[in-house]
Amino acid sequence: MTATLIDLTHPVTTGMPVYPGDPEVVVRPALTTAADGVNVLALHLGSQSGTHVDAPYHVDVTWPTLDGLPLTLFTGPAVLADLRGLEPRSAVTAAQLAPALAGAAEGSVLLLATGWARHWGTDHYLAHPYLTPEAAGAVVAAGIRSVGVDALSIDLTPEPAPADPAVAALLDSLSDEHDPAPEPGSLAAHRALLGAPGGAVVCENLTDLTPLLEARDAGLPVAVSFFPIRLTAADGAPVRAVARLG
Repeated sequence: MTATLIDLTHPVTTGMPVYPGDPEVVVRPALTTAADGVNVLALHLGSQSGTHVDAPYHVDVTWPTLDGLPLTLFTGPAVLADLRGLEPRSAVTAAQLAPALAGAAEGSVLLLATGWARHWGTDHYLAHPYLTPEAAGAVVAAGIRSVGVDALSIDLTPEPAPADPAVAALLDSLSDEHDPAPEPGSLAAHRALLGAPGGAVVCENLTDLTPLLEARDAGLPVAVSFFPIRLTAADGAPVRAVARLG
């Protein structure tokens, strides 16, 4: 039976969604056949733009950079955690990952299927579920060093600030210091995963993982790869993420 390849990569386009504060993406012609005899694009983007991979250096300058990681971390058999149907900004627990982790072998890539790719390009994309530090620790304890997600981040993403400063100040004054949710931007799950012995990687902004779940349920083997652009001493880089079904 011929294997099927599924592209899990968002197209790189001008104005595409980025993590709050990251460089905006601009794609424009630099040379054209009419004026220069060839077509060449000029790209302005960040290392975390679009479908991308994080290296440990992303959260700690003493941890490995992208070019210091083995290529084996960017490919492998996939195990999928079906997390579809969760409420916005839901915390994903270790118990919810347990079924997927139980089937993980050495070299497996854990894919978190939240269903949030359907919100790509909308403000709701920022309200994705996230991993608790305990869940991230369970992933590391299971021996997994490669994780992918169909959402903006494995950590809680900050909500857009209200345009009215008075409203923003009021909401801040009403916040509960005992709220169990992590501080947005703390990157606790990133630190737990990327700080794993031997290094680890996280691939974010994958497209819809439903075809992979269906293939798994049909008994087909699923493998995935997300090889990054070879940037020197980098915190991460855009990837072409591809799944192989069968």
